[in-house]
Amino acid sequence: MFMGEYQHTIDDKGRLIIPSKFREALGPVFVATRGLDNCLFVYPMEEWKVMEEKLRALPLMKADARAFTRFFFSGAAECELDKQGRVNIPAQLRQYAQLDKDCMVLGISGRVEIWSKQLWDGYYEQSAEAYNDMAEQLVNYDFNF
Repeated sequence: MFMGEYQHTIDDKGRLIIPSKFREALGPVFVATRGLDNCLFVYPMEEWKVMEEKLRALPLMKADARAFTRFFFSGAAECELDKQGRVNIPAQLRQYAQLDKDCMVLGISGRVEIWSKQLWDGYYEQSAEAYNDMAEQLVNYDFNF
C-alpha cells in the first residue's frame, strides 16, 4: 500500500526520484500512464494487471468506454528504476502532466500519482475546501466505513 506525499524535482532528462518507501512495492518494472486530473498514475505490475482486466471488461460498443481505454492504455509505458532510484518519465507523459521542475509524488493506496507541484497545489487547495462535503457523500457509495 502506498501513502504519503513527497516533493521532488524532475531533471532536464526527465528523471524523477521515486521515494524509497515506494520503490520496493513498485518493483523493478512498473507502469506509468495518463491519470485523471492531469496527473500520472503509476502501478506495480500486479495492480496494472488488475486494472487491465477491469478495463478490458468495459463494453466495446460504448463510445465513452472505448475513448477512456484508448486514452489510458495508449499513454502507458513500462518504466524501470535506475540505481539512484530514479525513473525516466517518457516525454508524452511529462507533457500531459505538465512536469517541468517541481513535482509531487503521492501514495494513493494501490497506486502512486505524480503531479506537477503547481497543479497539485491548486487541486489540493480546491479539494481541501470540499473535504468534509466529500466525506459526507461517501455514505452514498456501496461500502462500509
